[in-house]
Amino acid sequence: MLPAILISSFISLHATCILDTGNMVSTNAVSDKEMIKARYGENKRITDGNYDKKLAIKCINGTFVGKKTEDVVAYKGIPFVGKQPVGKNRFKKPVPFGKDGGIYEAYHFAKGSLQPETNDDRGALAVLGEDCLYLNIWKNTADVSAKKPVMVWIHGGGFTQGSTVNPLYDGFNFVKDNGEVILVSVAYRLGGLGFIHLSHLPDGKDYPDAQNLGLLDQMMALKWVHENIAAFGGDPDNVTIFGESAGGASVTLLPLIPEARGFFRRVIAQSGSPIFTSSTEEAIAATNELMEALGAKTVADLLACPADTIANTAGTILALRDWPERDGYLLPLDPFDAYLKGEAKEIDILEGCNKDEMGQFAYFMTPDGFTEYFGMRREYKFKTMLPEDVEKAKAFMDNTLGNKFHKTFKFGDQVFFIAPVFRLSENHTAAGGRTYHYYFRVETSIPYFLSGHAAELPVVFNNPQDTFFTGRAYNDIFNHTLQRMWVNFAKKGDPSLTAEESPTGKAIKWDLYNSDTKPIMVFDEFNIHQGFEGDYGIVDWKRTYPLTKYYIF
Repeated sequence: MLPAILISSFISLHATCILDTGNMVSTNAVSDKEMIKARYGENKRITDGNYDKKLAIKCINGTFVGKKTEDVVAYKGIPFVGKQPVGKNRFKKPVPFGKDGGIYEAYHFAKGSLQPETNDDRGALAVLGEDCLYLNIWKNTADVSAKKPVMVWIHGGGFTQGSTVNPLYDGFNFVKDNGEVILVSVAYRLGGLGFIHLSHLPDGKDYPDAQNLGLLDQMMALKWVHENIAAFGGDPDNVTIFGESAGGASVTLLPLIPEARGFFRRVIAQSGSPIFTSSTEEAIAATNELMEALGAKTVADLLACPADTIANTAGTILALRDWPERDGYLLPLDPFDAYLKGEAKEIDILEGCNKDEMGQFAYFMTPDGFTEYFGMRREYKFKTMLPEDVEKAKAFMDNTLGNKFHKTFKFGDQVFFIAPVFRLSENHTAAGGRTYHYYFRVETSIPYFLSGHAAELPVVFNNPQDTFFTGRAYNDIFNHTLQRMWVNFAKKGDPSLTAEESPTGKAIKWDLYNSDTKPIMVFDEFNIHQGFEGDYGIVDWKRTYPLTKYYIF
């Protein structure tokens, strides 16, 4: 989920390294905040032999003891690095995990990555810290299948916020109903601690990876899964990585990193694509702004700065700009082109978007704030574009019915989410890759939200009772049908359902995407059906699709 902290870009923050600004105040209910913080706990080393041996799993870096509820065993707060990214390890690539003969509790969620507290991602209400690189695993003991497919979740939050602690991502219900898979969720560094260009600074040559640390964290987590998940009953050769928003962008960037590709086989990208990246020039400019706001001139100054000051300051002044960097080092200079060249053609992809992606931002920011902020962003970006492309953008908005808010809303839908997702499908398919494409149209009951960004998350995780992004629970049969499609894709690379597999009792065939007819799966609440992009006019191929070459607005 992209953060509603966007609106904080209107607030001037004057932080210095000698003044700790603390965390922003959340507008969530106190009870919600207390509930989320209570999910954190310190997992201790077990030295007295007093633990349930049946729930102990021996891994490379320790034996971890989970907790069982009904048929589901959860292993929470397992470290996937050798040392946490604190002290001298701040701004450094993750330290590899090593052998450890100790026995440890895996009873509690660990800390979330440092971030500003805002009102649209309850993961930001968790106990936070730099020592945040942990993962969680859920397995169903009632299903004794050997070598279960593994699904690894990478959360969203605009690369600025989010946490595996968010109850929306709790894996209990998902694994209880889909016991043939193992679910994993992983954490990674965010914002100014996870995506900051430093090599141009006077003492920055020792920090060549700082611009993409969050992705390197994700890779280390996947390496841990690859080397340890068999002990939990999982198949290390059948791993699907999936995520939404920044998580969706992450899972479309990881296939372009050769070292990462060996750790997974399939990708599910929800409302995210390589569009959520920055060029080196943009990344350097963002760092320079952050340094000025902090009163810092060197990496040494940043190391002396309180970590939460860096996180809060970056979250305020760099909204929509502290992305992974297309550095030509870890990531290609043009990720879309890399897909077209077939660099990830062996990876199966299921991806799509929601009908009204910008609805989440319109709701949290209010229509007036939304229109002002995204209008400002659009005009800024126009200055970097070719005149003929600016004309395409203006023509799209002129052709959109409604007032300035509606025009800004639909333009944002296109350039942030819809056109880039289709470009990825087009390029991956052209290179010989297998792609399944969806279009989610179920509307929430929240004003302005409609079928907005993140509206599908309670469905995917089988947590319909969590109505934070929906305002209501969706139809139960609809929920389970979509889940079965996600699980089927993870199991065998095809999300289609037979009549026996389908909660509706009717088979649902999902055709592979192709550039000629552009088949898509349409998720309407009471009518999941296959259609074609042309039936719905989802993409403006002449006016907004060409703008994806400019990456993010």
